[in-house]
Amino acid sequence: MSLLSLAGITVLRGSCPVVDDVSFAVQPGEFIGLLGPNGAGKTTLMRAALGLIEARGHSSLAGLTPGARARAAAWLPQAREIAWGLSVADVVGLGRLPHPRPDAAGPAAIAAALAEMGLENYRTRIATQVSGGEQARVLIARALAQSAPLILADEPIAGLDPAAQIATMQVFARHARAGGAVVASLHDLGLAARHCSRVLVLDRGRLVADGAPLDVLTPDLLAGTFHIRAHVSTGPEGPIFQPLTTLNGF
Repeated sequence: MSLLSLAGITVLRGSCPVVDDVSFAVQPGEFIGLLGPNGAGKTTLMRAALGLIEARGHSSLAGLTPGARARAAAWLPQAREIAWGLSVADVVGLGRLPHPRPDAAGPAAIAAALAEMGLENYRTRIATQVSGGEQARVLIARALAQSAPLILADEPIAGLDPAAQIATMQVFARHARAGGAVVASLHDLGLAARHCSRVLVLDRGRLVADGAPLDVLTPDLLAGTFHIRAHVSTGPEGPIFQPLTTLNGF
């Protein structure tokens, strides 16, 4: 049974389609990289999938009650805002709000999320007083603590240092291998190629490619959609992807 099913999702801005007739399903075990240039419609598509904005078409999540939706899918928006001076552990604990009280599984879920994001020693720190990259990890941990099978994450590794980027991708891959699924919008094609089991490519609101990373990231697609030329190969630890230069038309 799919964790998310979209059929004919279209979002208009005035009369212009920002997302144009997009359909796909997300199965347990998948870590999907949602790729595309700036303005391709990635954020809009994820928000439409969650029913956060008006859209034509069908999303299996959009019609759920807020509580049921939050138990089915965790949403990690691109904007990283921690509004209150709570401890890191308390911010992560907010991920448990969709669950009934008493929440017997809550303490273990919070502890596991802190451990996954390397935040055990930050439990008592005030979340608004840690660095921007550390705040990003706190918010990812909050999404993990929600214990939803599906995670939708909008540019979750933006602004993280290389080690934290790789670690976060590994966390998402483990979540998928454990029977959940992740859809993450990404601009780092190399990390997507290395860690994602499947990639979807949006261009001007339309889904132009869907498949295994090295099957999708062909020279023609890189030139036509991203306006780049890249080196692509496979090493002992998986795909190696390095953008080399921009092409005419950028």
